[in-house]
Amino acid sequence: MKKYFLFDERQTNFRTEFLAGATTFLSMMYIVIVNPTAFAAGGMDFGGVYLATIIATVSATLIMGVFANYPIAIAPGLGINAYLVYTVILSQGVSWQQALGAAAIASGIFIVLSLTAFREMFINSIPETLKKSIAAGIGLFIALIGFHNGHIVMPNPATMIGFGEFTDPTLLLTVFGLLITMALMILNVTGAIFLGMILTALVALFFGVWDIPDKLFAIPQGFDQTFLQLSFDGMSSLAMVIFTLLLVTLFDTTGTMLGIGSQAGLIKDGKFPNLKSALLADSIGSFVGAFTGTGPTSAYVESGTGVSAGGRTGFASVVTAGLFLLLIFCQPLAASVSAVPAVTAPALILTGCFMVTDVATIDWRDYSEAFPAFLTMALMPFTYSITNGVGIGMITYVILKILAGKMKELHPLLIIMAILFAIQIMS
Repeated sequence: MKKYFLFDERQTNFRTEFLAGATTFLSMMYIVIVNPTAFAAGGMDFGGVYLATIIATVSATLIMGVFANYPIAIAPGLGINAYLVYTVILSQGVSWQQALGAAAIASGIFIVLSLTAFREMFINSIPETLKKSIAAGIGLFIALIGFHNGHIVMPNPATMIGFGEFTDPTLLLTVFGLLITMALMILNVTGAIFLGMILTALVALFFGVWDIPDKLFAIPQGFDQTFLQLSFDGMSSLAMVIFTLLLVTLFDTTGTMLGIGSQAGLIKDGKFPNLKSALLADSIGSFVGAFTGTGPTSAYVESGTGVSAGGRTGFASVVTAGLFLLLIFCQPLAASVSAVPAVTAPALILTGCFMVTDVATIDWRDYSEAFPAFLTMALMPFTYSITNGVGIGMITYVILKILAGKMKELHPLLIIMAILFAIQIMS
């Protein structure tokens, strides 16, 4: 095992890798509650999505660990799945079966691109400004969902939206959850988001907002409600949905992998060894997820906690996958906790916070960069659509660069994508 995972070459050992894998697990295990809760809002069975989330996470993370040999965990992406649920299913009225069908096609294309040089060209065609602003816009979109679920932001006839009422127990619990989770993060406590959820649930229990279920552990139920239930009907009308899923998954995953790989000191001379295997792990995870009952997967930035704990090899990912597998029988407890919106709302809000950090490196003095970046970020939450933000961002970026006499900075593929988005928006 030491030779296979290159323990000596990467100056690590079994104990360090095990602790790193466990650290990553604790940091991201909140996803088994947050992800099924989101899809349940879209009409899917919580139990089925719960099991699908674990299956997608375990399969993708194992592939990452065994074949790519990186300490990077993969699970259903919170941002892209929020788009799938709240924009595609709830806002556009697409059935969840069709939404999963679109996700399967996007991940199938992702698999093909991961095996070809076109993947790198596709990623490089998107300017860094748009990559950062798209990530930030998705973060604001997720945060808005969290604020609404936690009753901090509510509909208001006079002002469109407004602040919630402090007599509302859900709002009070959400504020408590936010404060305690932020405090844990400031203190660098491992698994701060998950611990914050546990503490919020305990407070909810104390005040009678939540009741512990009769069964905490049981054989998982509901998988038959999601397994192989995807539909490929009407995919021609969902072309831009498929494209958006592919676009966001591609550079989100690549960016995270490069960041974690750099943190772990695994990138040598600007090269990322086994990048193809790493991307395949994510694309296969997304493919498995669509067929079992959840949306696209993504490399998790929380893997950085494991790297900080000393993780340098894929064995840390194997440990993370194994620990996720143990959660299969915790479905009743997870379902019960998910029924209290204040428990999961802080995780959504703070995830949104993490996703906006890179906007600090955008050149806001260059208006041909700043204006498209702002529109991309603002339109996602304000129109409740990631597609609108991506589309308008690309269109304005191309137009403003041409007007500024900087057409040479535009990749031909970016121009084609902007035209396609323009056609879709005006149709």
